[in-house]
This record gives sequence, structure tokens and C-alpha cells, in this order.
Amino acid sequence: MEKEIQRAISSRINRRGERSNQMSHSKDGEGGFFSSGKFSSDYPMRIMWKRGFIRLVLVAGILWMLLILLVLLFHVWSCQSSYSFFSGCPIPVANNPDKIVIPERGSSDDIVKNLSYFMEDELVNNGSQPSPLFGGHESWSQREQSFKLKSSMKVHCGFMHGGGAEMDPMDIKYVSKCRFVVASGIFDGYDVPHQPSNISDRSKQLFCFLMVVDEISLDFIKENATVRKDINGGLWVGIWRLVLLKHPPYDEPRRNGKVPKILTHRLFPQAQYSIWIDGKMELIVDPLLILERYLWRGKNTFAIAQHKHHHSIYEEADANKRRKRYARPLIDLHMKIYRYEGMEPWSLKKSTISDVPEGAIIVREHTAMSNLFSCLWFNEVNLFTPRDQLSFGYVVYRLGGAFKFFMFPNCEYYSLFVLHPHTREHSSKVEWVKSLSEFKGSGSSMKESRGGLGLWTPYPGDLDSVVLPPVVRTSKAG
Repeated sequence: MEKEIQRAISSRINRRGERSNQMSHSKDGEGGFFSSGKFSSDYPMRIMWKRGFIRLVLVAGILWMLLILLVLLFHVWSCQSSYSFFSGCPIPVANNPDKIVIPERGSSDDIVKNLSYFMEDELVNNGSQPSPLFGGHESWSQREQSFKLKSSMKVHCGFMHGGGAEMDPMDIKYVSKCRFVVASGIFDGYDVPHQPSNISDRSKQLFCFLMVVDEISLDFIKENATVRKDINGGLWVGIWRLVLLKHPPYDEPRRNGKVPKILTHRLFPQAQYSIWIDGKMELIVDPLLILERYLWRGKNTFAIAQHKHHHSIYEEADANKRRKRYARPLIDLHMKIYRYEGMEPWSLKKSTISDVPEGAIIVREHTAMSNLFSCLWFNEVNLFTPRDQLSFGYVVYRLGGAFKFFMFPNCEYYSLFVLHPHTREHSSKVEWVKSLSEFKGSGSSMKESRGGLGLWTPYPGDLDSVVLPPVVRTSKAG
């Protein structure tokens, strides 16, 4: 084959030889590739290399264009499609928020009809504590009584006088008018507000979009986003009204974030409906459609997504230890208390589809029973670890099926939002603790001084005999 190529090239050279010589003579003998009237001996090899290089460039260009096209298609699909990228799950919401019929009356409670809260920290009144705690000093006996349902109940539910998390009177006045709320929160500067999309004009008029922040986050947002001030002094970032909580009640930012997340009904007492979303999330579905789908359509008062990987709180606890989300011995102690109190690992025999939620979204109607559940859930977070997913299923278990809620598929959760990364990773010394002995002596400074006190208060039971259930790790990602 190569000989045939060489013969063809030689023939072509001979045919063009005379013209090449004439051209070389007309240029006063200047050199160049054709100046001698003959091609150089490596000309065939140059032709082959040239053709190969051109083909290589064309193939690389096509592959590059295909890669760019795939990236663009993925971005459009993940942000705008009504299907979850992870599982292809359709969003089962209505099409038009303007046609949603809002119930004229709220849901009625058959069990708990009147709910009130302790507001004074009893130990402070006795002079044994220098300052009140936000969650109060709930005793083990008071905790036990709080799970016994009655028509009228009084429970601990944060917001003890002098315990922190105070709102500005200007914000209190504003939120008192909010009946429908989309709430979120940013603490310790881990996020910046993400603007919701696909929000109808009706929802913009109906809902208050409230972003709860601490002072560190407010300063961070001012440096990294456009903050405007209205004529009344209120601060806004796009559609979000910033609500400052002064004097954070806890040492741990993650625990501070549970105040607006779980106690939404305490911060915004006039709200009849609320949708909580974590600060790292961008809402891409109209909130009226969310209320219709998760509450009104099934006559629910509380809805939360199922965890993607775990069903049992003991699985979730194991994952938290592996990912260093809190001190491992304190997570074990937390789980030993629940195991001692009869909390079984999740199984198909249970009436709930899972004991572990994806807590980044909570949809609520603020009924007495719904509010009671939120209070009891928060009290567990206040007493033990700030990992609220460990406590959710336990409170459901203690209420003995009286608390009804809708746990929807995790794939729908991924279809309601775009998840954004935090501005930085959270880290604290307590997350690296491997044994309780590290909290002794100079290590005692790692203990939280205002939260998790139930882990350091003598428990009225023999926990030494408790053996935690074995855990089979079904997911590397979990």
C-alpha cells in the first residue's frame, strides 16, 4: 500500500515538475519546499502525519462539544425537571397554585385540645443556677409526664424567660401578621440565602418568607449579599425577610439552628401553616402546591420526608459516629437511653414506614397535637444530642401512635429543591471525642454548658446493662 502511495505521489510530482521549475526561476532562485523542482524524500510521511493530526483535532473537538452539551442538559434537567435525578420520582403536585382551594377551617384535635408552656426555669427561681436556660431544667419525671396525653397539657418548649433567642420588637410586629410561613435559618455563617423560584403571585402575597439568623450570619450575609432596609427598618435579601435572634441560646451552632426549625410555632405564633427548609436549600416549587400535596390532599397536619438510606435510629446513630457529627460516646449514651426505654430498631412490623426522617423540610399545620409533638421533639434535642433525626422516631414511639404524620418518599424531597453546598464545613472539638474520659479534667471545657445536659445528669435507670442493637451498614454514603 505504501509503495502504491509513493508511486502515485511520484507521478504527481513529475506532472508538476516543469511548473515548479518555472516558478523557482521566476523568484530569483529563492528556496522553499518546491525550489529544487523535486519534493523532499520525507514528503509522504508528512502528508500522513498531517492527515492524522487533522483527524485527531476534529475528534477532540467533537468530544468536547458533546461534553459541554451533556453538562448543559444535566443542569437543565436537575434544576427544572419534575423528576428526581436520583430515582426518577415525579412531583405529585397540582399544576396551578391559583386554583388551589385553601380550607376554610383548620383541622380539629381529638386528643390534645389545650397546650401551654412552662416559661420560668424552676432551678433559677431556687437560686441554684446563675442564669436561666433556654430549654429549662426539665426533670426526668417531667419528661416522663410529657408523653402522657391529656386534653389539657403544659410542657417545656424552650423560650424560658431570660434564656436567649430574643427577637427584635420590630420583627415580632411583622411576624404577628403571618398566617402562612416559609421559614429557613442560617447560623454561624454557614450559608447565604437562596432565592426561591417558580413562586406564584398568589403565594408571594399569601406567604411570609422568613429567614432566621444569628448576629454572625447577619454580618456574613451583609458582606456577601445585597441587603436592603425597608421604611420600618426591616432587613431583606430578595424575597426573604431576615429575622435576627439575639443572644443565641446554645454553645453549638447546630443546636441553635433547631430553635426555628422545630419550634417554628413558638417563633411565629400566629402562623397556621408553615414550611421549614434548611438554609442550604433553594425552593423550586410553589409553597401553595406543597401545602395542597402534603397536608390538605391527605388531611394531614404534619409531613416530613423519609431518609434516603436509613430506617432505624440505630443506623442513623452509627452513620453520625462514622461521619463525626457529634461525640461518639455521647451518641452511644443517647441511644442507650432510648434502648433502655424500649425503642426497638425499625422493622416491617412497625406501623411507620421509617423511624428516620430527612429533616431538611417539614410541612406543618400548627394544631395542638402538631405543636405538642414539636415541643417534645425539641425537648429531646435540648436534653441529648443536637442530631434531631435520632429523636424524631423516638417521640413518635412514645406517643403510641396518637401522633399521625405523613412521611413521603425521599425522591420527592429531591424534586422540591436544589441543594447548595455550605460556605464552609462545620467542625468543633466535641465531634472528635472518642471516649468519655476525654471530657474530664482540662477536657471538661468541651462540654456544652447550655444544651445536652441530660447526658450528664444521673439517669434513673441502669444503663450499664444496655446492649445497643447491631447495625448492618447498607450504604457507604450514609
